[in-house]
Amino acid sequence: MDKILNELLDVRALLKLEQDEDRKQYQLKNAQTSITERKRLGICWYPVQVIKQEVGFGNKMVVELERTSGRDQLHMFQAGSSAALFTNGEGGALSGVVLEVKRNKLRLATSKEDLPDWLEGGARLGVELTFDEVSYREMEIALMKVMEAEKSRLAQLRDILLGTQPAVFRRERPFTPIASLNDSQNEAVRNIVQAKDVAIIHGPPGTGKTTTLVQAILQTLEAGEQKLLVTAPSNTAVDLLTEKLALQGVNVIRIGNPSRVSEVLLEHTLDAQIMHHRDYKQLKKLRKSAQEYKAMAGQYKRNFGHEERQQRKFLKEESKRILDQANDIEDYITEDLLDRVQVITCTLVGSANRTIRHLQYDTVFIDEAAQALEPACWIPITRANRVVLAGDHHQLPPTVKSMAAERGGLARTLFEKCVERQPETAVMLTTQYRMHEHIMGFSNGQFYRGELQAHESVRTATLPDVHPVFEPGLIVEFIDTAGCGFNEQTMGEGSSTANPEEADILIKHLVNLLMPYEPAGKDQEPEQPLRIGVISPYRAQINYLNDQVEHQPKLADLHARKQLSVGTVDSFQGQERDIMYISLVRSNPEGEIGFLADIRRMNVAMTRAKKKMVIVGDSATLGQHPFYQEFLQYAENLGAYRSAWELMGTETE
Repeated sequence: MDKILNELLDVRALLKLEQDEDRKQYQLKNAQTSITERKRLGICWYPVQVIKQEVGFGNKMVVELERTSGRDQLHMFQAGSSAALFTNGEGGALSGVVLEVKRNKLRLATSKEDLPDWLEGGARLGVELTFDEVSYREMEIALMKVMEAEKSRLAQLRDILLGTQPAVFRRERPFTPIASLNDSQNEAVRNIVQAKDVAIIHGPPGTGKTTTLVQAILQTLEAGEQKLLVTAPSNTAVDLLTEKLALQGVNVIRIGNPSRVSEVLLEHTLDAQIMHHRDYKQLKKLRKSAQEYKAMAGQYKRNFGHEERQQRKFLKEESKRILDQANDIEDYITEDLLDRVQVITCTLVGSANRTIRHLQYDTVFIDEAAQALEPACWIPITRANRVVLAGDHHQLPPTVKSMAAERGGLARTLFEKCVERQPETAVMLTTQYRMHEHIMGFSNGQFYRGELQAHESVRTATLPDVHPVFEPGLIVEFIDTAGCGFNEQTMGEGSSTANPEEADILIKHLVNLLMPYEPAGKDQEPEQPLRIGVISPYRAQINYLNDQVEHQPKLADLHARKQLSVGTVDSFQGQERDIMYISLVRSNPEGEIGFLADIRRMNVAMTRAKKKMVIVGDSATLGQHPFYQEFLQYAENLGAYRSAWELMGTETE
């Protein structure tokens, strides 16, 4: 027990380091920059105007804002972000949470029942992102609960997940294989059905982890469990699971704000469910009446006598009394909906939402668990009787901003610890439906003990299968820039690295490859157009590549059609493309490869391609790291090695 306690105390200390670093970075970004710079960074809209005010759920005011300059400028606002409305005149700030963002408008749910006078005073207003204290507070609370748990279900789950107590399985429980799943997917679902405490789906790239997880949830409901929580660190993953469960006819409620607006999702938000409830008309009527009393009270200006003051006081009290009634009805409707729901979906931090924080769950499912900080996973687990984790610890780890916290092990997830300490809880999915076997081969050997099999439908699928104009050719290519003098360049105060000449070679190769291909005209767009991705781990290289794409008419056209995208490894997580190019950038005499040494990130990059993968890099620099040395050998064995000199030669012919 002492060992576990010390481990959790360490995690808590690392989380504090991360919080301090996160806050410091936020304050630096905010305090030391002008409004113009903050607008450029995408963390501020200024000026904005208030176009609507309304009472939202929970009796809090919701303000709709529209930006009046810098319209359509890129920004970082999204549903769920903490933000504050501010004025350049006298007055403080009004903090809240972003409910919804639509191009140049956003809705901010404030933490106040009354809005400050300065909103009406004609001062110029702005809205900016604020530091998110809530997530850290909830992670801290969860860690304390886990550390203090004794002789409870939480104490048992903690000891099992951290490996000091064995996980129990009821292998006698019957399980009928699901026809739509393959053998390893069925094995993973069987493992979950028979687990008393903890089960894990280990899903390598392209193996159908989400499909398997949805089937496991359906089987769990069929087994008679009453209330399940399905959660993930990102809104995107929660949205996807909500949609898939809703389409299977599951009674599901999405807590929090979806990151995408789709009919299916909106219909399953708590707000929409409340509006469809039989008692909502009464709630709406009371809210309207309260608004009218409030508006009447607001008509009395500051200079008025005793009688007017009394009248204003009466009207405000009446408004509040009616709103309290409305809140009671809203609470009743919410409880009624939550009593009857089968599955609640939300983010990990969202599981501490005030509407659901009192609930206990038969099973908590955590998707993308290998990308979630351990303290965040404990938030929903504190209310669980059983836990199912899904993910892949050989792909992207959680984002950690503090180098000290990362060195200390904050990026080591609960998923990883459990797979290592309780291997019998995990079943790995072994059939992948994305990649040609040559694309899969290297990652398979490096990360998955060679256990992955390419499904018949993809094993030998090549570019001519996508479009007949392509010639059969190499599936994997490594283009070696060693000896070409393409040295990396450090950009912008050492914050990023670029290699323009390597990027030029990549663009040249891509243009040559696409020479015979003409996208379909607007009228005869094929059902599945060719999709191409270009990845680089360095932001400066991505910026340069984007510029070059715009200078090539065919690439610019494909980019405009959304058939070609350029981005970081992280931006392609969970995605796939027919053709994938990867620019590794690093080329220096010291053999320094920076964060290319994070081979999990490289695993993600190398497993996005379906039919063709081209990697461009300097073997002299890369080959000093064992992972890349083995990749060079793999490329050599496939006959996939080419020198950049060959491509450069085609220029002078």
